[in-house]
Amino acid sequence: MYLSFLLNNFLDILAAVIIDWMIGDPLWFPHPVIYIGRLISILEKVGRKKCKSNLALKLFGGIIVVIVAFCSFIIPFVILKVSMRIPVLYHIINISLMWTTIAAKCLKDEARKVYFALKNGDIDDARKKLSYIVGRDTQNLSYQEVIRADIETVAENTSDGVIAPLLYGILFGTPCAMMYKGINTMDSMLGYMNEKYKYIGFFPAKVDDIANFFPSRITGILICIASIFVKGNPVYSLKIMVRDRRNHKSPNCAYPEAAAAGAMGIQIGGTNIYFGEIVKKPTIGNKVKELNPEHISSCIKLMYLSEVLVIILYTSIFFVLKEW
Repeated sequence: MYLSFLLNNFLDILAAVIIDWMIGDPLWFPHPVIYIGRLISILEKVGRKKCKSNLALKLFGGIIVVIVAFCSFIIPFVILKVSMRIPVLYHIINISLMWTTIAAKCLKDEARKVYFALKNGDIDDARKKLSYIVGRDTQNLSYQEVIRADIETVAENTSDGVIAPLLYGILFGTPCAMMYKGINTMDSMLGYMNEKYKYIGFFPAKVDDIANFFPSRITGILICIASIFVKGNPVYSLKIMVRDRRNHKSPNCAYPEAAAAGAMGIQIGGTNIYFGEIVKKPTIGNKVKELNPEHISSCIKLMYLSEVLVIILYTSIFFVLKEW
């Protein structure tokens, strides 16, 4: 039964990846993450209104996790289950939903906006464009800090926005990929360690850590392998990833970030400001090369190459299973 699922899901996954490469997340498309985000916002407002203590707010964060994860899974599951009676409709819906969980082109486009602003010498525009894709304060970032933040975002989201949903979709189906997307969106909205979010965001952040445990490490290995295509050394990249894997407050983020830093011979990480609060972080990687905008392009290449490696591996497994 499971082998049959893997085989039947193959073309849908490929189609979803190709659609993302071609059109990304168009503004006209009613993206599910928008509605997931609205649900999270409503639940957050309810929690802050009803909870009278930090403990209650923390526990309500757990309730938010259950509600959002359940809704993110059950809605696509029911839709796909009902549409199974019409195979063509089922595959169209499955492809469409899976496509919305992958964010490679969107991530590339947003990172490139920062790249072009820097190339044009407009640091204020680069800071503004960067503020759309990062949680940290950007208004006072230096030229190199803008580059660093853009690279860190691409590297981290290679796992969160590309490889993780792909792996969940391949192994467990689109509803699980959507559930992962819901969990990751919760973390993006609530999972901060500052005074405002440290209670209500405690469980969303912890559950996201669990959901990303294996994908982040797999992504790091994929980036190490892909490093050869950006004039890097896979062995050196792996060495840096292993050495600096704990140099982040998240138990997962340092894996893809360190692998990317090792691949490009750069140093990232360090202190940032989130919502006016200074958050000190250790550095990641060695400062073999000075940061420059071209490293943003190289990191985007690492993202796409990591995705391609997953597809190649999936395709290989598909043909092996098909022969059985």
